[in-house]
Amino acid sequence: MESGAKYKKPHKKKKYALGRQPTMTKIDDKDARVKIKTRGGNDKSRLLRVKIANIYDPKKKKHSKTEIIQVLENPANRHYVRRNVITKGTVIKTKVGDAKVTSRPGQDGVVNAVLV
Repeated sequence: MESGAKYKKPHKKKKYALGRQPTMTKIDDKDARVKIKTRGGNDKSRLLRVKIANIYDPKKKKHSKTEIIQVLENPANRHYVRRNVITKGTVIKTKVGDAKVTSRPGQDGVVNAVLV
């Protein structure tokens, strides 16, 4: 402050304003999910490790389950590519081809993607 006075907070943190650590969903042989409780008595399924993704092919208009090989590109953080961390918008390499993740694995508990 300009006067040099001690800063007083307007209010303490409320329960609804608190956040959590990011999940950092990674590629691994064994799938791992965690259920967390959320506001309103609901729950979310967090995906910690995953090997399979649900891929949608827009040309054939078909869905298929495919193995994830590696992370090619991640717009959230460039260091996630090296660590194989999957977030929404990540481009992953699969056996079918390259696909862009459309779901939020840390909140939905599943990896959905569309072929690029």
